[in-house]
Amino acid sequence: AERARLLAAIAMELRADPDGRGGDAAREAERLARSAADPALLAFALNARYLQTFQRAGLAPERAVIAAELLDLAREHGLVPYEVLAHLILVQSAAALADFDAADRNADAADALADRYDLPLPGVFTDWYRALRLAEAGSPDAENAYRRAAARLAGTGMRGVEHGLLPLALLGLRLRTAPAAVTGLSDMDWGPYEPWARPLLFLAEGRRDEAGRAARDIPPSPRDLLFEARGCLHAEVALRLDDRTAMRRLRDDLEPAAGELAGAASGMLTFGPVRAYLDRLTEALTAESRT
Repeated sequence: AERARLLAAIAMELRADPDGRGGDAAREAERLARSAADPALLAFALNARYLQTFQRAGLAPERAVIAAELLDLAREHGLVPYEVLAHLILVQSAAALADFDAADRNADAADALADRYDLPLPGVFTDWYRALRLAEAGSPDAENAYRRAAARLAGTGMRGVEHGLLPLALLGLRLRTAPAAVTGLSDMDWGPYEPWARPLLFLAEGRRDEAGRAARDIPPSPRDLLFEARGCLHAEVALRLDDRTAMRRLRDDLEPAAGELAGAASGMLTFGPVRAYLDRLTEALTAESRT
């Protein structure tokens, strides 16, 4: 049991590890936990495996399978924190797949558990999900909902989550509703998302040369719940700057997520269908091949 716990902890530390060590550790931890017949240990190992499902775009279905097992396990053995976690992962996965009926059910279930056990954090995430839901529905209240969710997040101490998330969500909203008018966001604190946003902010101000330089400095995206969002944002930059090399790479990176909503895997924001970005990339690259 101790070895399984140690391996699961290693897998959590090595999330999205490019050389596969984290994935190997998670799989071995899960195998050992199953043989130990320890429900809490298995839940811990399943959480570790979930954190190893970000190696590429388009893995929301795999995360949903893990969360469904985690939910059954947690319900059967009274593991309330893992039951909440499973519902939140299912919100994320269902939102990514635009299955909003399933996402709504799981958000409601997470809120009910939070109310029953006086847990403050689940509602923070479900507030963001409901703002995402409004954004996908084209509601005029989406921006206000994002701002309300961000205000609630600010008091939780989750700096790794809150830093820069609001402007990123608002940028996704602007690109959906008024793609030519990405304005009013330059002075916001973008946190770790600034490299992907800055070129578009420069373009909105007519500073194309600076946008080009900023685009060349965009780093490889972290492999996490916002991988597809960053990829689609980078694709938007590449399309506007006519960067064919970046377009080809991003099309390959994003293709496995063609059936998902960019960013919705976070359960917190959306950049719309990945397919829409892929179609624009393909159209631009096809036009190039004809010339």
